[in-house]
Amino acid sequence: MPVQSVATRVLFYPTLLYNVVMEKVSSRKWYDRIDETVILGALPFRGMSDKLIKEENVRGVITMNEEYETRLLCHSSQQWESLGVEQLRLSTVDFTGVPSLENLQKGVKFVHRHQEKGHSVYIHCKAGRSRSATMVAAYLIERHRWEPDVATAFIANIRPHILIRSRQHQILERFYLSLTNSESVGGGG
Repeated sequence: MPVQSVATRVLFYPTLLYNVVMEKVSSRKWYDRIDETVILGALPFRGMSDKLIKEENVRGVITMNEEYETRLLCHSSQQWESLGVEQLRLSTVDFTGVPSLENLQKGVKFVHRHQEKGHSVYIHCKAGRSRSATMVAAYLIERHRWEPDVATAFIANIRPHILIRSRQHQILERFYLSLTNSESVGGGG
């Protein structure tokens, strides 16, 4: 197992505890609604599922975590399904991981499928700061044709503690270019 994977596993519970404490002692919320479809948040603990489903109309969940991060505290895909919620797992390593371009595209497609049905989608990682914020930015870029800086500033206005790292910003630039290049090729004059 690579050193970074070992480090993220060792740091998982201490940093999760930090997030729980920060939600209690600061203005941080466990999750924030970004628009009528997307909610950006931290781990959806099992005890939150009723509220997410009944009050927030969540019928889709995008999990940016690796499987070990959700195994003990969150619903499995089958458990979500039994509650009427579809889960899409796009595993990305904590701290240093960057979602692939393909996973950003899969995630955006998943959101749009639920959006067409009038459902909400809960997009999360451990803290709702980096991996999941990158996915939400990709959704906003695709939906509004915003440049990455505009999308991340929009999210930060709602959820100020997000942290889009340099490599995550680079993949958002690639995602944006893939959209604008395909439009210029397909749009022709």
